[in-house]
Amino acid sequence: MNRRTFMITTALATLGAGLMPSAVTSFLVTPAQAEDMPDTSDIFELTLGDKDAPVEMIEYASYTCPHCATFHKTVFEPLKKEYIDTGKVRFVYREVYFDKFGLWASMVARCGGEMRYFGVQKMLYDEQSDWIAGGRDTMQIVENLRKIGKRAGLTEENLDVCLNDGDMAEKLYAKFTAEMEEYDIDATPSLVIDGEKHSNMSYADLKKILDAKLAE
Repeated sequence: MNRRTFMITTALATLGAGLMPSAVTSFLVTPAQAEDMPDTSDIFELTLGDKDAPVEMIEYASYTCPHCATFHKTVFEPLKKEYIDTGKVRFVYREVYFDKFGLWASMVARCGGEMRYFGVQKMLYDEQSDWIAGGRDTMQIVENLRKIGKRAGLTEENLDVCLNDGDMAEKLYAKFTAEMEEYDIDATPSLVIDGEKHSNMSYADLKKILDAKLAE
């Protein structure tokens, strides 16, 4: 079994081969099942901005979601410049795995650690249609993700370790499951602003909500 076959087998065993983007609810587990989930306390939280910012915004998104890619190009970039970088909003990014490709993309993004994560994230969203390549050729998608990782400064050895880490895949799945349940997330991108869930929206609409929160 070569390294690529092993990586694919590991991820398929974790998520299952038949998961589709519409099957969000099939990812959720019962309280009894949750007891068997692995400990995820060592997985770093994906955050940007001042931890003491007056407003907290959580985004739930998937790397294989076209609406999420659009959100990051048209909403996240001005949000970061105007609210996150200025200390007004603490931003938390939570990964959603609708399919095995989204999981693999997250594992590549996390492979470089916290310092590199959001740089790789931008590449994954900016080039989403290119690396997914229609979603039909699994081996090509794997190679495309590896190329993104290498452009971000990761080595072949780094990527082999990260993409073959079955324990990490299970932990990411468990973390994702718990986080989806916390706010009853059923679509991406979804936003949680100071504990209140919102659906996808334009930057103008988001700005109104944030400005109102900041004025309180």
